[in-house]
Amino acid sequence: MLRARHALFIVGPVFLVLGCAIFVAGCASSVENRDPSGELFPSVEGEALTGESVQIPEAFTGRPLLILVGYEQDAQFDADRWLVGLLQAQVQVEIREVPTIDGFVPGILSSRIDEGMRKGIPSEDWASVVTVYDDASRIVEFTGNENGNNIRVLLLDGNGRVRWFHDRGFSAGKLLELQGVVESLRS
Repeated sequence: MLRARHALFIVGPVFLVLGCAIFVAGCASSVENRDPSGELFPSVEGEALTGESVQIPEAFTGRPLLILVGYEQDAQFDADRWLVGLLQAQVQVEIREVPTIDGFVPGILSSRIDEGMRKGIPSEDWASVVTVYDDASRIVEFTGNENGNNIRVLLLDGNGRVRWFHDRGFSAGKLLELQGVVESLRS
Protein backbone atom coordinates (compact mmCIF):
# COMPACT_ATOMS: atom_id res chain seq x y z
CA MET A 1 0.00 0.00 0.00
CA LEU A 2 2.83 2.36 0.88
CA ARG A 3 4.55 1.59 -2.43
CA ALA A 4 1.37 2.34 -4.40
CA ARG A 5 1.04 5.75 -2.68
CA HIS A 6 4.70 6.49 -3.30
CA ALA A 7 4.34 5.57 -7.00
CA LEU A 8 1.21 7.76 -7.31
CA PHE A 9 3.06 10.60 -5.59
CA ILE A 10 5.80 10.44 -8.25
CA VAL A 11 3.77 9.49 -11.34
CA GLY A 12 0.88 11.91 -10.69
CA PRO A 13 2.92 15.10 -11.06
CA VAL A 14 4.70 13.70 -14.12
CA PHE A 15 1.36 13.17 -15.89
CA LEU A 16 0.16 16.59 -14.76
CA VAL A 17 3.23 18.32 -16.21
CA LEU A 18 3.03 16.27 -19.41
CA GLY A 19 -0.67 17.07 -19.79
CA CYS A 20 -0.04 20.78 -19.29
CA ALA A 21 2.79 20.75 -21.83
CA ILE A 22 0.59 19.08 -24.44
CA PHE A 23 -2.25 21.51 -23.69
CA VAL A 24 -0.05 24.60 -24.00
CA ALA A 25 1.66 23.31 -27.15
CA GLY A 26 -1.75 22.81 -28.73
CA CYS A 27 -2.83 26.38 -27.98
CA ALA A 28 -0.64 28.03 -30.60
CA SER A 29 1.12 26.61 -33.60
CA SER A 30 3.66 27.79 -36.14
CA VAL A 31 2.30 28.92 -39.50
CA GLU A 32 4.64 29.43 -42.46
CA ASN A 33 5.22 33.08 -43.36
CA ARG A 34 3.54 34.44 -46.47
CA ASP A 35 3.33 37.77 -48.27
CA PRO A 36 -0.34 38.82 -48.49
CA SER A 37 0.27 41.82 -50.77
CA GLY A 38 -2.75 42.52 -52.96
CA GLU A 39 -5.14 40.63 -50.67
CA LEU A 40 -7.87 42.04 -48.44
CA PHE A 41 -6.94 42.10 -44.77
CA PRO A 42 -9.24 39.76 -42.81
CA SER A 43 -11.96 41.38 -40.73
CA VAL A 44 -10.93 41.09 -37.08
CA GLU A 45 -12.11 42.55 -33.81
CA GLY A 46 -9.68 43.75 -31.22
CA GLU A 47 -9.68 45.99 -28.20
CA ALA A 48 -7.68 49.19 -27.87
CA LEU A 49 -5.88 49.59 -24.56
CA THR A 50 -8.46 52.32 -23.86
CA GLY A 51 -11.06 49.54 -23.66
CA GLU A 52 -12.82 50.41 -26.93
CA SER A 53 -13.71 47.67 -29.40
CA VAL A 54 -12.02 48.19 -32.80
CA GLN A 55 -12.96 46.44 -36.04
CA ILE A 56 -9.96 46.20 -38.40
CA PRO A 57 -9.96 47.17 -41.26
CA GLU A 58 -13.57 48.44 -41.22
CA ALA A 59 -12.93 51.23 -38.68
CA PHE A 60 -10.42 52.76 -41.11
CA THR A 61 -12.40 52.55 -44.37
CA GLY A 62 -11.57 55.34 -46.80
CA ARG A 63 -8.08 56.07 -45.53
CA PRO A 64 -4.73 54.27 -45.52
CA LEU A 65 -3.73 52.40 -42.37
CA LEU A 66 -0.34 51.04 -41.34
CA ILE A 67 -0.58 47.99 -39.10
CA LEU A 68 2.36 46.67 -37.06
CA VAL A 69 1.42 43.10 -36.12
CA GLY A 70 3.41 41.49 -33.33
CA TYR A 71 3.15 37.86 -32.29
CA GLU A 72 5.70 37.80 -29.46
CA GLN A 73 6.64 40.19 -26.68
CA ASP A 74 10.21 40.31 -28.00
CA ALA A 75 8.87 41.81 -31.26
CA GLN A 76 8.44 45.11 -29.40
CA PHE A 77 12.08 45.98 -30.14
CA ASP A 78 11.40 45.75 -33.88
CA ALA A 79 8.10 47.65 -33.49
CA ASP A 80 9.87 50.47 -31.65
CA ARG A 81 12.46 50.79 -34.42
CA TRP A 82 9.71 51.01 -37.03
CA LEU A 83 7.78 53.57 -34.98
CA VAL A 84 10.81 55.80 -34.41
CA GLY A 85 11.69 55.61 -38.11
CA LEU A 86 8.12 56.39 -39.18
CA LEU A 87 7.92 59.38 -36.86
CA GLN A 88 11.35 60.72 -37.83
CA ALA A 89 10.55 60.36 -41.53
CA GLN A 90 7.17 62.02 -40.86
CA VAL A 91 5.28 59.35 -42.78
CA GLN A 92 1.71 60.68 -43.00
CA VAL A 93 -0.40 57.62 -42.23
CA GLU A 94 -2.49 56.33 -39.34
CA ILE A 95 -0.62 53.66 -37.41
CA ARG A 96 -1.92 50.89 -35.18
CA GLU A 97 0.20 48.42 -33.24
CA VAL A 98 -1.68 45.12 -33.22
CA PRO A 99 -0.36 42.61 -30.67
CA THR A 100 -1.87 39.38 -31.97
CA ILE A 101 -1.96 36.69 -29.33
CA ASP A 102 -3.24 33.34 -30.52
CA GLY A 103 -4.24 30.43 -28.33
CA PHE A 104 -6.66 29.39 -25.64
CA VAL A 105 -4.55 30.27 -22.59
CA PRO A 106 -3.70 33.84 -23.71
CA GLY A 107 -7.41 34.42 -24.38
CA ILE A 108 -8.18 33.52 -20.79
CA LEU A 109 -5.43 35.85 -19.55
CA SER A 110 -6.24 38.73 -21.95
CA SER A 111 -7.20 41.21 -19.22
CA ARG A 112 -3.97 40.58 -17.35
CA ILE A 113 -1.88 40.80 -20.54
CA ASP A 114 -3.54 44.09 -21.56
CA GLU A 115 -3.01 45.50 -18.08
CA GLY A 116 0.68 44.65 -18.32
CA MET A 117 0.87 46.50 -21.65
CA ARG A 118 -0.86 49.55 -20.16
CA LYS A 119 1.81 49.70 -17.46
CA GLY A 120 4.53 50.02 -20.12
CA ILE A 121 2.75 52.37 -22.55
CA PRO A 122 1.83 56.01 -21.85
CA SER A 123 -1.95 56.50 -21.65
CA GLU A 124 -1.93 58.95 -24.58
CA ASP A 125 -0.81 56.06 -26.83
CA TRP A 126 -3.35 53.47 -25.64
CA ALA A 127 -5.79 54.11 -28.52
CA SER A 128 -3.08 53.21 -31.05
CA VAL A 129 -2.53 49.74 -29.55
CA VAL A 130 -5.25 47.21 -30.46
CA THR A 131 -4.84 43.72 -29.03
CA VAL A 132 -6.41 40.82 -30.92
CA TYR A 133 -7.13 37.54 -29.12
CA ASP A 134 -10.31 35.84 -30.38
CA ASP A 135 -9.63 36.57 -34.07
CA ALA A 136 -5.84 36.14 -33.80
CA SER A 137 -5.81 32.97 -35.88
CA ARG A 138 -7.16 34.91 -38.89
CA ILE A 139 -4.15 37.24 -38.81
CA VAL A 140 -1.72 34.37 -38.16
CA GLU A 141 -3.06 32.49 -41.20
CA PHE A 142 -2.89 35.71 -43.25
CA THR A 143 0.80 36.52 -42.59
CA GLY A 144 2.31 33.46 -40.92
CA ASN A 145 4.00 33.65 -37.53
CA GLU A 146 7.48 32.19 -38.06
CA ASN A 147 10.34 34.39 -36.82
CA GLY A 148 7.99 35.93 -34.27
CA ASN A 149 10.54 38.53 -33.15
CA ASN A 150 9.92 40.36 -36.44
CA ILE A 151 6.97 42.71 -36.74
CA ARG A 152 4.66 42.25 -39.73
CA VAL A 153 4.28 45.67 -41.34
CA LEU A 154 1.17 45.96 -43.51
CA LEU A 155 0.02 49.07 -45.34
CA LEU A 156 -3.69 48.89 -46.14
CA ASP A 157 -5.42 51.14 -48.63
CA GLY A 158 -8.81 52.70 -47.86
CA ASN A 159 -10.54 49.46 -48.89
CA GLY A 160 -8.49 47.25 -46.56
CA ARG A 161 -6.30 45.78 -49.30
CA VAL A 162 -2.62 45.17 -48.47
CA ARG A 163 -0.56 47.52 -50.64
CA TRP A 164 2.80 46.94 -48.95
CA PHE A 165 4.16 44.20 -46.68
CA HIS A 166 7.42 43.48 -44.88
CA ASP A 167 8.28 40.90 -42.20
CA ARG A 168 12.08 40.70 -42.08
CA GLY A 169 12.89 43.32 -39.44
CA PHE A 170 13.38 47.06 -39.64
CA SER A 171 15.22 48.38 -42.69
CA ALA A 172 15.84 52.06 -43.48
CA GLY A 173 15.60 51.25 -47.19
CA LYS A 174 12.25 49.53 -46.70
CA LEU A 175 11.04 52.51 -44.66
CA LEU A 176 11.77 54.82 -47.60
CA GLU A 177 10.02 52.39 -49.96
CA LEU A 178 7.00 52.34 -47.63
CA GLN A 179 6.96 56.13 -47.46
CA GLY A 180 6.75 56.28 -51.26
CA VAL A 181 3.78 53.88 -51.32
CA VAL A 182 2.01 55.88 -48.58
CA GLU A 183 2.49 59.08 -50.59
CA SER A 184 1.07 57.42 -53.72
CA LEU A 185 -2.03 56.30 -51.76
CA ARG A 186 -2.58 59.80 -50.37
CA SER A 187 -2.47 61.50 -53.80
